[in-house]
Amino acid sequence: MTSRKSFKSRVRTRMDKTGESYTAARRQLLAHRPAAAGPDVPAPAPEQPGSAQASAGAAEQTERIADALLRERTGRDWQEWFGLLDAADATARTHTEIARWLVTVHDVPGWWAQTVTVGYEQARGLRRPGQRRDGGYSAGGSRTVGVPVERLFAAFADEALRVRWLPDVEVRLRTATPPRTYRADWAGGPTRIVVGFAAIGPSRSRVAVQHEKLTGAEQAAELKAYWRDRLAVLKQLLEADGDAQ
Repeated sequence: MTSRKSFKSRVRTRMDKTGESYTAARRQLLAHRPAAAGPDVPAPAPEQPGSAQASAGAAEQTERIADALLRERTGRDWQEWFGLLDAADATARTHTEIARWLVTVHDVPGWWAQTVTVGYEQARGLRRPGQRRDGGYSAGGSRTVGVPVERLFAAFADEALRVRWLPDVEVRLRTATPPRTYRADWAGGPTRIVVGFAAIGPSRSRVAVQHEKLTGAEQAAELKAYWRDRLAVLKQLLEADGDAQ
């Protein structure tokens, strides 16, 4: 019964984030459910907002999300989760196994399960700031902007609009699913960006950028600062355009 309620909750969460009907959201989650492995845990990105934030450093992860907020959203603060995960021998588990355990055993919502998992991995030395468990590096950021999600998506997909806030950068489209995801090679490669969009309301939406295939921690830190600056400019531009209309 608990598992069924948890799955229904994830369906409704996906509906809120993607605008899909209950049937469509349920179908998508079932399609990605691993055989004999329990309910699927939504990946950090690109569909889910905040996925780019998961690459923050360990100290920044715990400082960025206060204990009070984490307790409100998950029922426990950082140290309580770390204690439970240590008791469950989580350092011997993969990222997916940890996140799935948080979802299925403790009913933690998908994105928050990813957040706790990354924070734990970084705190226990399983990954360095900006580093994934596979040894690669990524960086990025996210912003909530007071415009419809279609307009926010166009800020990446429409070249004339993109150069207004992201000048002097060659962006070569790989794939896109308007207005949900946008993937592109960055400056001819080898790095790339994965961008996810989510509607928060009719006139408010959120974007999360993850810049992948980076060379190391130094480049990750530089691009984290870069995306923080660029997304702030994007927010200011789009909201100013909206006020002028």
